[in-house]
Amino acid sequence: MKDYIVTDFPKSRIATFDVGKLGSRKHQITGLIEVDVTDARKKIKTQLTQGRSAGFIPWLIKCIAATVAEDPAVQAINKGRNSQVIFSEVDVSLTLEREVGGQKVPLAAVVRNAGAKSIEELTSEITGFRNLRVESEKDFVLGDQNGGRLNKLFFGLPQWVRMIAWKAILGNPFIRKNSMGTVIITNVGLSGGVSGWILPKTMHNLAFGIGSIRKKPWVVNNEVAVREIMHLAVIFDHDAVDGAPAARFTSKLVKNIEKAAWLE
Repeated sequence: MKDYIVTDFPKSRIATFDVGKLGSRKHQITGLIEVDVTDARKKIKTQLTQGRSAGFIPWLIKCIAATVAEDPAVQAINKGRNSQVIFSEVDVSLTLEREVGGQKVPLAAVVRNAGAKSIEELTSEITGFRNLRVESEKDFVLGDQNGGRLNKLFFGLPQWVRMIAWKAILGNPFIRKNSMGTVIITNVGLSGGVSGWILPKTMHNLAFGIGSIRKKPWVVNNEVAVREIMHLAVIFDHDAVDGAPAARFTSKLVKNIEKAAWLE
């Protein structure tokens, strides 16, 4: 009697193979940050009891995207050897877990111009992505109604052929923005029970890994209090962004999160 089983892995994992291979070549700056989200979570809970459409992840997306929009150079994409493109709009790539053929698989979704949208609009859009009917894993990008057949063809190619295609895609900032957005946010760290950071491997120049939220002693107004602290990883492409601007952006983002910006 066999003491093991052999099963197919989700087809969408082929894209993960490519992300890992390409992401390992990037020269990255990684910041591991602890952020006090107590006030924001209280405000969101109050809004929900009032019947308003709000959620922690949509608010955090708004906070990140709006802060990037104020300092768009942090999402710059290099073009050739001597120039880079700095987009004013912030297109946020998300990974949402969906059930396909009885298996839960990660599928991508891109929220366009996220910094200009309200928290309510972001909540509605993300809910819409979660409710989309997924016919098969050829729908690698949720909401991309024309990409299914092309995705199936592309990810059916040998990886060395895909690497050539990826080089052309990643070398063109405009195709890159259209296909994968300018920023990626992953919140897989909120799903587990382990305290710590999540470091996503990605092809994006700017990435955020939302880790666990834990109650910790924290100094507020020179007094120690128990606060809800989020572990946040911020990852920059060092070929596109220098360390000092990256640090200034991160400081501004932390301030916006801790003061619960864009929440009434």
